[in-house]
Amino acid sequence: MTKIFCDIADIKLIKKFTKKKIVKGFTTNPSLMRKAGAKNYSKYCKDILKITKKPISFEVFADDYKNIINQALKIKDWGNQIYVKVPVTNSKGIFLGKAIKYLNSNNIKLNITAVYSAQQTSKILKKINKKTKLIISIFAGRMADKGKNPIPEIEKSIKLARKFKNVEILWASVREPYNYLQARQTGCHIITVPPAIIEKIENFGKTFNQLTKDTVKAFLTDSKKSNFRI
Repeated sequence: MTKIFCDIADIKLIKKFTKKKIVKGFTTNPSLMRKAGAKNYSKYCKDILKITKKPISFEVFADDYKNIINQALKIKDWGNQIYVKVPVTNSKGIFLGKAIKYLNSNNIKLNITAVYSAQQTSKILKKINKKTKLIISIFAGRMADKGKNPIPEIEKSIKLARKFKNVEILWASVREPYNYLQARQTGCHIITVPPAIIEKIENFGKTFNQLTKDTVKAFLTDSKKSNFRI
């Protein structure tokens, strides 16, 4: 079964969604932190940890080896449920294999992010052990946005990761509820989903007749609220 994580940094929404059984963890990134209004990164992350004990990923934002390591070591000390999020490359496109290997060998749980190909997955797997937990986040939605089919890359990545019981493949950058079904069909371990789409997934299972009825009800409600006349 594909686990659902919630992709959000807004503290009020984390407080709401951590109560949902369907949500098994959380993912964040610097962009979501900025959108949520975070000013002090460390303090904001620690405030999040006060309201959820579920697995959560906090990302480094350094761009060089030394500072990536320094930030990762600080982040991992904030809590046992933390996965330190590290991009597969820096902003210059240089593979961060050295950093991944160092952190993994020091038993730090990692979420390797901004992955787009099975080739990148293969490079990551060559740098890690078979003991320390690691997530590989594949940006399926962003691939599809550019006209590329993400399914083959995810399926290949899952196949490569089968030799590693400590590795999970995560479907990232979700665009619609149907992506959850696609992730399940591929055998993806995790999918991280925005709050609004999680609420739609919770309504899965309705019949076509029920969907028709709900749609017509919505049209009727809006027409009455607008006091439309013909």
